[in-house]
Amino acid sequence: MSSLHELMKRIGHMFTHPAVLENALRHRSVGADNNERLEFLGDAVLGFIVAHELYRRYPDAVEGDLSRLRASLVNGDRLAHIAMDLGVSHHLHLGVGERKSGGKKRHSILADALEAIVGAIYIDSDLTTCQRCVLAWYNECVEDWSALIPVKDAKSALQEWTQAHKRSLPDYQVSVSGEAHAQVFTIICHVEGVKFVTQGVGSTRRKAEQMAAEQVLKLLEQRE
Repeated sequence: MSSLHELMKRIGHMFTHPAVLENALRHRSVGADNNERLEFLGDAVLGFIVAHELYRRYPDAVEGDLSRLRASLVNGDRLAHIAMDLGVSHHLHLGVGERKSGGKKRHSILADALEAIVGAIYIDSDLTTCQRCVLAWYNECVEDWSALIPVKDAKSALQEWTQAHKRSLPDYQVSVSGEAHAQVFTIICHVEGVKFVTQGVGSTRRKAEQMAAEQVLKLLEQRE
């Protein structure tokens, strides 16, 4: 119990029912009595807490930026690092096979366990307590939440522009030249209702498409 008590202090919540926390630490490899149900609940609670905090912090942010920022905050790697900072790995209960294969360091297992812990805190207390704990974890490892917003690539930005203006999605026409080991992709990009077309050339289709989309965005910006 003393070991579990130490984890509770690091988590920031002293459980009224420690068995709930113990359940959150049991990976499915130990058998039927595992943390999957708590993980399911914790995933939803965590998503809500992070979404609510972003909504509060960034009143001028558009939905797309909020969605990307939330995704960067609740992805598996981020959750695994928080779990490691809290020392969750030292308290995990794994089956023999998972222990031997280094399961206590596996990001997917750590991320799932952290979500299960969120579910356990919610079950043991309430949403307010859960929110306080989760935000404390994030504030320990993230100085500027807005700095985590991924840079939007040109193709995604152009697609959002067409949707916002009620146009069909951009049309990318591809042609390939060169030898098999040194192919060159040429992309022609056309957007409904826009008179100009653009061209992108690259060693991969993705690079060429991004180049063509970027050119469209630049021309649209000049036009507005």
